[in-house]
Amino acid sequence: MDFDFAEMVAADRYKLMSAAITPRPIAWLTTCSSDGIRNAAPYSFFNMMGSEPPLVAIGLMRRPDGSYKDSARNILDTGEFVVNLVGEADAAAMNFTCIDAPPDFDELAQAGIAVTQSTAITPPRITSAPVAMECRMFQSVDAGLSTVVLGQVLRFHIRDELVDAQRLHVDTLAMALVARMHGAGWYTRCTDLFQLSRPSYAEWVDRGV
Repeated sequence: MDFDFAEMVAADRYKLMSAAITPRPIAWLTTCSSDGIRNAAPYSFFNMMGSEPPLVAIGLMRRPDGSYKDSARNILDTGEFVVNLVGEADAAAMNFTCIDAPPDFDELAQAGIAVTQSTAITPPRITSAPVAMECRMFQSVDAGLSTVVLGQVLRFHIRDELVDAQRLHVDTLAMALVARMHGAGWYTRCTDLFQLSRPSYAEWVDRGV
C-alpha cells in the first residue's frame, strides 16, 4: 500500500511513521530553565549521529499552537541538556515525567527521582540511569512543528559495572534498556538478539561469487 504524505494530515503521518520506525531509543532529557527550574521528559525521536564530533540528535515536537515544550525551550535558552538512557527499572518514573504539567512543575522532585550534579553543565543527571551524556547544543533546526536539536556530548557517564574500562567494552544487555514501540504506551525490552558479520568485498571477490 502506498501513502502520499503530501495528501495526509500530520496526525496520520505520525501514526504510520511512529508505528513503523521501531524500536526507538529513549532520550530521558534533564534540563534547566534560564531561571534554574528543573525539567525531565522522555523523547524517542533520538539517536547517535557521529563521533567526531560526538553528536546526538533529538526531535522535539512543539505544541499544536506552535509554542515550544519545556525541554525545547530550556535547551534553546541555555544550550545545555543531559541525555539519560532508560533502564527497565526506571520505566515507571520515566513514564511519569511525560505528564502534561506546567513549566514550574519539577518532575524529578514529584517522582522522587535521585539526581547527581553534572560535571560540565548545569542540568543534573539521573543517578539511576545506566548511561548519562552531558551535552551542549551544537545546532538546532526548526521545521514546522518540530525542532531538531544536535547536541555535542561533553561527558559520558556509565555505571562502573557496565563497562570494561581498559577495552571500552560495554555490557549492553546488562543495561536492560527499554525502547519505544508503536502506539500510546507501548515499549520493548532489548532481550532477543542475533548477530551478523559485516561482509568484506575482497572476500566476496575471492570466493568468485
